[in-house]
Amino acid sequence: MHSTTGPDPGTRHDPPPEVITERLRACCAAPDWVAAMLTAWPYATPEAALHACAEAFANLDWAQIELALTAHPRLGDRPRGADLEAASSRAEQSALGSDAAIRAELAEANAQYERIFDRVFLTCADGRSAADILAELRDRLTNDEETERRVVRRELGKIVALRLRRWLA
Repeated sequence: MHSTTGPDPGTRHDPPPEVITERLRACCAAPDWVAAMLTAWPYATPEAALHACAEAFANLDWAQIELALTAHPRLGDRPRGADLEAASSRAEQSALGSDAAIRAELAEANAQYERIFDRVFLTCADGRSAADILAELRDRLTNDEETERRVVRRELGKIVALRLRRWLA
């Protein structure tokens, strides 16, 4: 006997394509990454999606990384907006707290970082204290461009995987 109250238990119901695209963009704003992830959607398991995520991310050139960075607010600034990316940033930065002195120090160090590297400082802030992040930011101010690009790529990769993992959970 067939139930008329809902879908069959074994039937998969993915969100509409535009919702999937929006969610993927909230994970990583690099168009090439989103396109790569969409080519094999839907994935059989979350692990398969995370594997594809890592592979697609590893294939991004620096121009795509820069595009992804534009979607990230300054660390310590309160992300504004109601979109998925802003909500993710708010959640990830929640441990930074509201200590005005730390926020002022973060703002000053962020400004110095932007003068040196001409981009927003990015680190995976999820669950980390403001003091820890401030120390990392200050340490990274001494990096040369090549070293800093490697660090930015690594940190952005962590954020992308974290966001995808949360969405798929």
